[in-house]
Amino acid sequence: MAVFGMVTLAILYRKLSVVEMGIYIFFMAILGLIDVLRSGFLTITIVKFYSGTSLERGRQIAGSAWCIALAITGVSVVINIPTYFLSDHVSDQGLVLFMKYFSLVSLITLPCFMANCIVQAEKEFGKLLWFKIMIQGSFALMIFLLAIFGKITLNAVLIAYGLSNLLSSIVVLTLKWTMISAVKYADRETIRELFHFGKYAMGTNIGSNLFNVTNTFAINFFIGPAGLAIFNLGSKFMQVIEIPMVSFAATGMPILSFHYNNGEHVEMMYALKKLIGMMTIVLIPCTIFALLFAEPIILLLGGEANSHNEAPNIFRMLMVFGLLGPADRFFALALDVIHQPKVNFYKIILMLVVYAVAIVVGVEIYHSIYSIAIAGVFPTIVAILITYVPLNRYHKFSFWGIYVIGYKEVMLFIKQLRTQFLQR
Repeated sequence: MAVFGMVTLAILYRKLSVVEMGIYIFFMAILGLIDVLRSGFLTITIVKFYSGTSLERGRQIAGSAWCIALAITGVSVVINIPTYFLSDHVSDQGLVLFMKYFSLVSLITLPCFMANCIVQAEKEFGKLLWFKIMIQGSFALMIFLLAIFGKITLNAVLIAYGLSNLLSSIVVLTLKWTMISAVKYADRETIRELFHFGKYAMGTNIGSNLFNVTNTFAINFFIGPAGLAIFNLGSKFMQVIEIPMVSFAATGMPILSFHYNNGEHVEMMYALKKLIGMMTIVLIPCTIFALLFAEPIILLLGGEANSHNEAPNIFRMLMVFGLLGPADRFFALALDVIHQPKVNFYKIILMLVVYAVAIVVGVEIYHSIYSIAIAGVFPTIVAILITYVPLNRYHKFSFWGIYVIGYKEVMLFIKQLRTQFLQR
């Protein structure tokens, strides 16, 4: 997935102007904020309540989740009617695109979204891999063909994005990965249960997504689309951290939920510490490599024109700050598992306040995208401190002990690989 994403982005940075790239990034960022309303309500909710349940209960949860998803999509269609006409009075091109087409994109991506939730909850990670390849791979292929025939424009890229999701939605519906037929098993009580849990998870997800959107808005309106394209280029290789975190979260959430739902609290907390510790230890050499070779890495993705601006240093800064990412991400997941989504919700509110203050102070002192990058580390530290307290109350553990366990597990894993290799 990283290869598909990087190849696609490398083509776009070379074929679109820096301003067009800024518009594209701005549009996708706002679209992601709206989509998080749906994913916030349902992704963690479905995985938490579906994992380890009986077939009958699983159908009730899947069907009830479909009802909520359809309701959210219906509301977005209704809202999109007036925004479509209001868009004629807006000057920012990225905002215009969003106001016209956000409900269409929500409708097209709905089957893909539900299939993603269901196969993750069922721990069918092979299906999840093929599902991701369908979406990202088809989009990358379309961009590649557009580049070959010299037809890349901003509109063509957006159409390719929509077509890749539409084709993937048709495929998952045909393969019956979405469990849309389970709608007939939905009941009011389950819908209410999912809704009340999901409203806090949604607030948490929207708050988390707001960090990226805050970056996007601050850079777009104070520095300009060109600055936004540069910052995005520097942050894009953060997938080195994001990809394993998303992957571990996709596999870790059902595991943590399984242990919790079966009363295995000690096992759940050990799994949590193992996930955080191993990932952080593995990321340390990646961070060192990024510090040493940031310029050639950015050159590979953005081309010669983008390797001598602020992008390499942005990449270095974000990679160092990213070492705190595993603790932040998995502490939040664990709170959802132990039925404390409210803590995550209030944590996000405080993080946003800290982030906004840090950005304002940073821009006032040093009017540069560097100040926005530095501002991002402060809310992460606040988040870890806030979530550690209730988790430690649930089951006593040392924060430093997380990394000790991670180091031991990494060494054990390497030893096992060495033994298997020698046996061959």
